[in-house]
Amino acid sequence: MPEVNDRVTETLVSNLSKQLAQIEKRDWELWLVVVVTGAIVALGMLALLVPTTFLRGGELHLEIDVSKELFFALIAMLVIFNLYVMSRKFDLRRTRQQLVGVTMQNELTRLQSFIDPLTEVYNRRSLDEMAGKYISRARRTKTPLTFLLADLDRFKQINTKFGHLTGDLVLAEIAALLRSCVRGSDSVVRYGGDEFLIFLADANSADSDTVVRRIEASLQAWNRSGQLPEFDVTVSIGIAEWKDGATLDETLDAADEDMYKGKAKAR
Repeated sequence: MPEVNDRVTETLVSNLSKQLAQIEKRDWELWLVVVVTGAIVALGMLALLVPTTFLRGGELHLEIDVSKELFFALIAMLVIFNLYVMSRKFDLRRTRQQLVGVTMQNELTRLQSFIDPLTEVYNRRSLDEMAGKYISRARRTKTPLTFLLADLDRFKQINTKFGHLTGDLVLAEIAALLRSCVRGSDSVVRYGGDEFLIFLADANSADSDTVVRRIEASLQAWNRSGQLPEFDVTVSIGIAEWKDGATLDETLDAADEDMYKGKAKAR
């Protein structure tokens, strides 16, 4: 799982732990009530018993006279109190289960809203949050961060020649290929219709060249497998290393400019 996802999970677990801690506090408060109530009952019984306790012939004797009504009243009070404690325990357990279930479901829904259903990579909606987390980490740890902007060449020709269904399949295949060429700490975002943005953590521009060569080699192998008859899919990749103080838009503009330079050179 990408490191950014790990941080999201850590935040989720932290928030969930705080809410569970509040429930545990209520649980301990309930046990405190049980202990205090038990102590009060014990002291009450002791107050009844002590005056009727005396020594006779060196032996301790105890005599107590309790009315039937008082005896059954005490039993009823204890039964009601235990039923109350049990019901509260069940309520707290149910609340705990509901809290975990609702929190996980909400987080799953949120994460799903950030995933592109066609390519199964992050979508444009997740860009600001993803970039913010990567940039924050790079700034905090003082490590490099590089963006790769990959654009499929002649994608319109694929749709025209093979149909939009095949075009969608190619997008999904390329997205999977890009994911296979990066590390678990990196992320792939579908930036546009046929454009993908890659976050390379702890990587400078020189390190990103290795990733670019890996992508090109994997794409060549994909083309040799005959996925599209008499048509080779190629990508143009722009590289931009983020610098502290630069905005996301400035870094993306630099990657976009570098990508179009590569397209012009290829022509």
